[in-house]
Amino acid sequence: MKGLNFDLGTVVYSNTVEAWLVALGVLLGVLIVLRIIKQVVIVRLARLTVQTSTIADDLLINALKKTKLIYLFIVSVFAGSVFLELPSDVRTILWRTTIIATLIQAGIWLSEALMTWLQHYRERQLEQDAASVMTMNALGIIGRIVLWATVLMLALDNVGVDVTALVAGLGIGGVAVALAIQNILGDLFASLSIVLDKPFVIGDFIAVGDHLGSVENIGIKTTRLRSLSGEQLVFANGDLLSSRIRNFGRMYRRRVVFGIGVVYQTSHEQLERIPSVIQEAIERHAQTTFDRSHFATYGDSSLDFETVYYVESPDYNAYMDIQQAINLELFRRFEELGIEFAYPTRTLFVEHTDAPGTPAGD
Repeated sequence: MKGLNFDLGTVVYSNTVEAWLVALGVLLGVLIVLRIIKQVVIVRLARLTVQTSTIADDLLINALKKTKLIYLFIVSVFAGSVFLELPSDVRTILWRTTIIATLIQAGIWLSEALMTWLQHYRERQLEQDAASVMTMNALGIIGRIVLWATVLMLALDNVGVDVTALVAGLGIGGVAVALAIQNILGDLFASLSIVLDKPFVIGDFIAVGDHLGSVENIGIKTTRLRSLSGEQLVFANGDLLSSRIRNFGRMYRRRVVFGIGVVYQTSHEQLERIPSVIQEAIERHAQTTFDRSHFATYGDSSLDFETVYYVESPDYNAYMDIQQAINLELFRRFEELGIEFAYPTRTLFVEHTDAPGTPAGD
């Protein structure tokens, strides 16, 4: 059997077989080298991150991990094409494809670095300043939109699209789109208003109408609360800002007003002692600040006292524990002093009159 003769000088598509083999070898070599460089750099940076506390190396390693194989292949193809004689239009296509792939890959790197930084910021600041975390989340979304819009504009400009005319056309079309989705845009701008004005932040306990819950998430269109009974409440941001919101998360102290009533048979001396007894019962607790206690009104069936004090804590359970202790102490003291609590009563007076013609005394 005769051996096959293979001429490396054979011309195929304007290049010799030898040139094609060289280009293929360069393609594979560059692809392998780039993959090795990627892995080596990632491994070395991973070791470095363990030894340092800075965020810069974390940003770099997470960004490099997002390097796409298709991008490395496109770069390798372009490197191999340098050793070939190609028509100008083909070389232009390869060059523009490489530029666009580089722009997209750069966008992926920057986007991943931004998300890594935001995650690090959230973990560090969430317990200290939830408002700043919410602001940075919104700015992160805006930053990614601007980043990819810039990548898109540069890519379109690279392929010869008139970006100026495109932007003008998008501006006109944007008006029509805005009119069609004005409710969604309303919620979007309401989200920005929440982020910038900060009427509440993640973790705050708020009341919206008859609904109460802890803020779990503030999104672009909706805000989600976790109610006391466990279910998730979802509010459109626009509806939320048009409502009256009570933010218990901003409460630093709780003002408490309560009243008690005693029977009309209570003596004058006992009435005078009641405010001081109430004050003593309140001041027994370290977290309370007494304000006032007065004999306020004559009720239908009771002599009513009104008392005001402050609990120096926003915790509802702490307030209820203190109020319960005060109630028990007042019950004990009133029992010692012989003061009776009033309850709704009605006294009926019956007047006897003599019937006409009845002798007096009968």
